[in-house]
Amino acid sequence: MPSPRAPKPEPVATSPDSKKPGSTTVSDRLGNVRQQHADAKAHSRQIFGASGNARYRAVGRITAGPPNLRPVRDTTPSLEFRTIHGCQCAFRVAGSGPAIVLIHGIGGDSSTWNTVQARLAHRFTVIAPDLRGHGKSDKSRTDYSVAAYANGLRDLLSVLGIDRVSLVGHSLGGGVAMQFAYQFPQLVQRLVLVATGGVTRDVGIALRLASLPMVSEALAALRVPGALPALRLVGRAVRMAAGSTGFGRDLPYVLQTLAGLTEPAASAAFSRALRAVVDWRGQMITMLDRSYLAEPIPVQLIWGQQDSVIPVRHARLAQAAMPGSRLTIFDRCGHFPFHDDPDRFIEVVERFIDSTQAAAYDQELLRHLLRTGLPQRATSGPVEAHSPAQDATESSSQLRVLG
Repeated sequence: MPSPRAPKPEPVATSPDSKKPGSTTVSDRLGNVRQQHADAKAHSRQIFGASGNARYRAVGRITAGPPNLRPVRDTTPSLEFRTIHGCQCAFRVAGSGPAIVLIHGIGGDSSTWNTVQARLAHRFTVIAPDLRGHGKSDKSRTDYSVAAYANGLRDLLSVLGIDRVSLVGHSLGGGVAMQFAYQFPQLVQRLVLVATGGVTRDVGIALRLASLPMVSEALAALRVPGALPALRLVGRAVRMAAGSTGFGRDLPYVLQTLAGLTEPAASAAFSRALRAVVDWRGQMITMLDRSYLAEPIPVQLIWGQQDSVIPVRHARLAQAAMPGSRLTIFDRCGHFPFHDDPDRFIEVVERFIDSTQAAAYDQELLRHLLRTGLPQRATSGPVEAHSPAQDATESSSQLRVLG
């Protein structure tokens, strides 16, 4: 039975800043994604026919089929803009092929993925948005909850004509990815959670202090002439003294975040986003009570052994709470493993995609999981740690889900 012809993609409206002379737009790069989605749907209909009882059946590996012999193009990320709900949404896009979305953490922006986005773009269309209040996106007074961020990501993907994605979320971005999968499971193929927030209450003291009311006013001191150079000097001294520790590894990126908060709108948006998820006692939301719903979705957890912001023990809890999830721990890495060891990070992400099948949404299974409730059973998953001995120990261990 021949596959139906995929409809031609609708043109995507662009802002005046979204295309420069001689460059390709994101619409050009996403054409291949839409065609692959149409082919996958047709293939699924051929295999499964009218049967509606499949349980999140795989629609095929994301890299299955004959090799794409078209030349690789546009692997250097370019900054694009879309206006959604009257607000500017900025994102970096590169590559062609199946879609991956990279979601940054609190106080960061899409440029944090520069070390890995271009290389992933050799095989995928890689989209890295600036979350509302971050980077070049609008910093208006609005809702900065993880649910609002998930809604904004859904709207952006809809504008770009993308129906299915694999999500890679770091820190706050991991919480946004989990919330997105909870709100829009039909759009999610895979999840990669990197030092993700929202596992349990515990979090680094720096974020707790930053959530205090007086800190947002203190950020105004960064606008005093000479403040940032002085802060960088102090940072270098601390880095030299504590460079091999988790704090020493994470400090440069923390200072980079502070340097981006010199504008009043940026510092105000940072405070609103942080206080939506953290207070002086720690994280205010947890995914442990609902993470069992991710059972049908392939999940890869990545953590730095020396993470000074979100302790690595959160990785064990997250793995136990998500049946079948994989855990890879990067030795001698902090809160930013994709900066500390980008080669291994890309290897883990690509191997995870190549070795798993994309989730296919099944409403009946979701209803069954909700009716059954939080499982009270021991779970385990494969662990790829920093030593073979620890691999063997952790892979055979059983971690009990916390209710």
